[in-house]
Amino acid sequence: MPSGEEEAARAFYEALLGLREVPKPTHLAAKGGCWFEGQGVKIHLGVEAEFRPARKAHPGLLVRDLSSLSERLEDAGFRTMIDEPLDGYDRRYVSDPFGNRLELMERR
Repeated sequence: MPSGEEEAARAFYEALLGLREVPKPTHLAAKGGCWFEGQGVKIHLGVEAEFRPARKAHPGLLVRDLSSLSERLEDAGFRTMIDEPLDGYDRRYVSDPFGNRLELMERR
């Protein structure tokens, strides 16, 4: 993530996706960024001086109620894109505030 954008990260990952922020270890906290956790997932956003978003490589997150989550994201200004279902999953893509691609998957 870009430097100084922690509030945008919190608004997306914590407020919209429902992950909780966890403290970074003291020796890493001074470098900026945010860490988030949820059931079975840990996302660590580190600061990069010459940040470039991950637009192809991406994590896949298992979610519940994909349609409600997608609606919440859309209402907040984050466009979601439906993709072909994978065996047993419905899925959508969304980009975080920094342009990083995320895949949201719900078991059928």
